Amino acid sequence: MAKTPETSNHTSIQKRTEAIQQHKRQPHKLLPFVGNPRQDMPQGIAFSLQDYCELVDTTGRIIRADKAGAINSAHSPILRRLGLCEEQWLTLTTEFEQHFCYAVGAEQMMQAFKTHTHRKRIAGIRQAMRLLS
Repeated sequence: MAKTPETSNHTSIQKRTEAIQQHKRQPHKLLPFVGNPRQDMPQGIAFSLQDYCELVDTTGRIIRADKAGAINSAHSPILRRLGLCEEQWLTLTTEFEQHFCYAVGAEQMMQAFKTHTHRKRIAGIRQAMRLLS
């Protein structure tokens, strides 16, 4: 039994949080989150990724501590454990493709990519500094 959702092997929450931590898109094998229900809704889960993570985290906290699956109340909230504030999270999950084109990652990794690909400039470095620091 894992101590936190993001360390629970073979679960969708682990796959999704790994993608978040690695600054990658959500896994294509998993059904995407499409937000609130609306007319002409795309196929997916009518929920946001943030709400899903918080739901899993909160549910694990209210399960009795003496039962399997309980998350210790001493653990910080999941977004804090992932190193993201709510503003960064919302921007990354709702505007990802507007901020990043062909490279995503921490500033140092994007600089290395720029050098490796012999580019003079690379789009998204400022956003990486703001959203992924």
